[in-house]
Amino acid sequence: MVSRMSQIPVLMYHHIAPHPGDTVTVRPEVFAGQMRLLTESGYRFLSADELVDHVTGANPVQEKAVAVTLDDGWLDNYLNAYPVLERLGIKATVFVITGRTDAASILGCKSSAEIPIHEEAKKHILEGHAERVVLDWKTIRSMASGGLLGFHSHTVSHRRCAELSSGELLHELSASKQALERELGRIADYLCWPYGSFSDDAVRIAVQAGYRALFTTMDGFCLPGSDPLRIPRIEAQDSVEWLRMRLAQG
Repeated sequence: MVSRMSQIPVLMYHHIAPHPGDTVTVRPEVFAGQMRLLTESGYRFLSADELVDHVTGANPVQEKAVAVTLDDGWLDNYLNAYPVLERLGIKATVFVITGRTDAASILGCKSSAEIPIHEEAKKHILEGHAERVVLDWKTIRSMASGGLLGFHSHTVSHRRCAELSSGELLHELSASKQALERELGRIADYLCWPYGSFSDDAVRIAVQAGYRALFTTMDGFCLPGSDPLRIPRIEAQDSVEWLRMRLAQG
């Protein structure tokens, strides 16, 4: 029988922004409430390394634990999520689209920026103004310096990996890994698939590119013995009560 303690939820966030009902968005006050709920409920927050050690059985976690992940590297993660994580001492993993971060770094992201809705954020990127909505390398280095946040790959350009040729995919995975390691001075071992799009061949190429574990959008909890190349996650909803109920289902 699987122990409840061994079932680790990996929470998946994108935008932390004040736009109720917007795509892949959790409001800042709800995010803060969810983090307080986890903290007050006695959860241990895991880094990506600790989570993968649990899954592979290298160092299984014996206590109640959770992992927090944030996809895409949105500027609102710095403005609205990072202060909460820092204040509560919460470890988290951010998956960065390195081509967008490169673009944002040309002018530098704006720490006082107004946060647009998701579709407007995508429009800013398409129009060449990634710095308005995406983290730059300087800000990422600052966030990483405290030791709570790890930064890993979400590819170069956020394309659907199952639809790419082998050559295109290898570039997306290798170049993003190299950019992270060059800019942050540490190994980037983990990859998150954009849109949850991958195939068996994509997994093979990711291993070839040097990734130790791969994060998906498949729903579920992580257990010792789970496949580290197909790590499931739980998409966060904009409700503290939703999280309370979802955790009880583990």
